[in-house]
Formats: sequence, C-alpha cells, structure tokens
Amino acid sequence: MKPIFYFIVKHIIRYFNWIYFRSIYVYGEENLPKDGGVLFSPNHQGAFLDPLLIGSMTPNRMTSLTRSDVFGGPLQWFLDAFQMLPVYRIRNGYSNLKKNDLTFAKCYKILGEGKFLLMFSEGGHHNEYYLQNLSKGSSRLAYQAFKENPNKKIYLQPMGINYGHHQQPRCTLHLVYGKPIEVNTFVSSQLTEAENINKLKEELQIRMKDCLWLAEKTEDYPERKKRINRLSTQMGFHELKTALKNSYQILPVAKAPSKQMRFLAFLLSLPNIIPLMISRKIIAQFKDIVFVSSMKFALGVFFFPIWWLVSSIPIAYSFGNQAMVVYLQVCILSIFLRQRILLL
Repeated sequence: MKPIFYFIVKHIIRYFNWIYFRSIYVYGEENLPKDGGVLFSPNHQGAFLDPLLIGSMTPNRMTSLTRSDVFGGPLQWFLDAFQMLPVYRIRNGYSNLKKNDLTFAKCYKILGEGKFLLMFSEGGHHNEYYLQNLSKGSSRLAYQAFKENPNKKIYLQPMGINYGHHQQPRCTLHLVYGKPIEVNTFVSSQLTEAENINKLKEELQIRMKDCLWLAEKTEDYPERKKRINRLSTQMGFHELKTALKNSYQILPVAKAPSKQMRFLAFLLSLPNIIPLMISRKIIAQFKDIVFVSSMKFALGVFFFPIWWLVSSIPIAYSFGNQAMVVYLQVCILSIFLRQRILLL
C-alpha cells in the first residue's frame, strides 16, 4: 500500500510543480549516476518544498533524512510511505543521539543497494541564493557508506535549486545536477578518515557552487540579487550565472508593481478573496519566512482545489452546470493573472 501511495503522491506533486512554477528548467540530468548508490546534496532555500521538488522530479524513489521531531503520532504512516528517516540533534536530547546509529545503518544499506538518498548539507534552511557553509554530515555519511560497502559504487551528487522568487508562486525554477563525486575513487588510503571527510566536503562545496546562480555572498550581492526576476530567469542557467558574475549591471532590476498594477491584482483577487484571506492567516502563523513558499505550495495543492469544488456546488445547484464551469474558469484564470502581475 505504501509504495502505491508514494507513486500516486509523487506524480500528483510532479504535475502540480508545473502549475505552481511558471517554467521549470532541468540541467545536468546526464550527470546522474546509473551504477551505484547516490547521496543527493542540494542547497536548502525552500523548507519542505525542496524535498518535495527533488523527490518528485528525480526518476527513482528517494529516501529523505529529516528532523526527528516530526516523527510519531498520526503522521508516522505517511512519513514511512514517503520513505523519510529521522535525524536526531543535540536539541532533541543527548540520550536520543544514539538513535542516529540505526538511521545511518539504514542509510548505508540504502546506498549499498544502489538507491537514492537525500540529505541537505547546509544543515538548515535559509532565504538567500548563496551557499551557506556546509556541515560534514553528508560527506561523513557518504564516506561511511563507502567503508560499509567497499565493493559498491557510492556517489555524492551536488545539486542546485534556483528559485526565481523565494515567496511568490509562478516564478521560474532552475534545477541543476552537478558532476557527481565517486567516493570510491576520490578518497585516499594515505589520508585519515577525518582528512578524507574534509576533502569530500571541500570538493562538494566547490561543485555545489557551480550549480547556483549566486554561489557566494559578496559586497555587491544585494545588487546582483535584484537582477534575479521574471525576465532574467528566462535565460539559460549558465547564461544567467555568467551574466550575474561578470556583467550584472546590464540585467533588468526587479521592481515592485506600481499602484495601478497592485490595484488590478486586488481586483483579480476578489473571486478567490476568501481562500486567499484564509491562506494568509495560516501562513502568518509561521514566523520563519522560508516556510512561505512551502505553505503556498501545500495550500495550492490541497486547499484551493477543495475550496473551488465546494464553493461551486451551490452555484451548480442554483444556476446550472454551465454557470459552475464559468465560475471555476474565472477563479482559476484570475489567480494566475494575479500572480503574473505580482511578478512583473
């Protein structure tokens, strides 16, 4: 039952990706290894939206490592179905850290069987385009998986998630698979375990930076960041990355919509004013701004379609099916046009 549930939800999310984002560009799929276990290491700018994207867009089933405090209770069945494993941190209590041994043993087995595993190397999510300093977590996990499976190929796969906007739907998304590190041939028997792990981490950081539009926080980073917008993100990944590095001044600057356009966006909000107001209240409960895009994605997948369906029933009952179809068309078209204006 769980594999069927995973398959269905993966394809629902994959379909909705193309609705939530205006365009999706994927680069470097030819880099994905086909002959060993793969530990994916992406940047982490979008809370739980990031693992949903990667899990739905990659060809194989993906096991993900996630914070332990979401496990247990009524959600446990769904977490198991989505192949999520708990990671315990110091804030979860020193006594719980020992439980990581069981989680990591499962990870070594997964990679040894040639399957996909996801771990965010930055150690936490954030709301910036540049890469944060990496923890040793993924490098240590890849190295230990190699030690546990010396006759199996283990790869550390750098990846970049580049959002055209961190909070607004209908932006452009660029997913980049970098050149993988084959752990078996990269590590050296002449180095200690700690030295090999540091070597892996440093190489991973270099290759992850190659997968991002803006890899580092420079003095002029705020000005470069303004050049990432609806117009510039229609360029190819490498073209935009080069322009942001060498000649960002020629790129258009992101500007807030004018008063007239904001008023038009308000008028277009009216057919969906109730679900938009409810969504705003729900999102306001999250103090961490990184959760904004994730919550908008989740509400768009579940809440808005349910609202449209429920609210269309009395219209169909009172005015007929044709009126219901017109109502649904107006609701859907207006929300798309509203987002287009907000991203001008």
